[in-house]
Amino acid sequence: MRTEIAKAAEVMFIERGFEATTIEDIASAAGMSPRSVFRYFAVKEEIVLGKFDGIMEERLAVLHERPAREPVWTSLHRMFGVLVGGTQAPGREQVAEEVHRMVFQTPALFAAYLQKLQYLQDAVVTELLSRAEQAGKPYAMDDPTPRAVTAAAFGCLMAAHHAWLASGAEASFADAVDRAMATVGPRA
Repeated sequence: MRTEIAKAAEVMFIERGFEATTIEDIASAAGMSPRSVFRYFAVKEEIVLGKFDGIMEERLAVLHERPAREPVWTSLHRMFGVLVGGTQAPGREQVAEEVHRMVFQTPALFAAYLQKLQYLQDAVVTELLSRAEQAGKPYAMDDPTPRAVTAAAFGCLMAAHHAWLASGAEASFADAVDRAMATVGPRA
């Protein structure tokens, strides 16, 4: 049901806009009551951003599975590949662009998206701390390195989003991520 509601809502959000689409509209399109919609989604923003939770788990799993000796920046870059795959699935490019544009242009969605990204960043920092501990090279409690590297990588992700949207999604999102991370990443 969550998937059916989200698909019905996605079409309406793209056609009408997020703020112009009501829960009543979504419920009607999904053949249920507004109360039923709220059983699956606590707030309207979750209909758009709910799948992000699964993507977060996938990203963390990718990071956790990266080789221990791999440079952190490379591991973070590979972690972003989970998101890239979803934007480039056949038949999803235009929808992905429209949904991303809607998220970036709708203050309530953008705020919720940034909050989810912050939760993911915190989880990534925890993973990097654990990784360093397991390698026998733990970070000092006051060392800003894991948080700074994580924030820089996520800054690259945001820059890639903006560049990709500015291109009208003509360029590949994967290329935008690669370019952004190469701009900030370590030099040979």
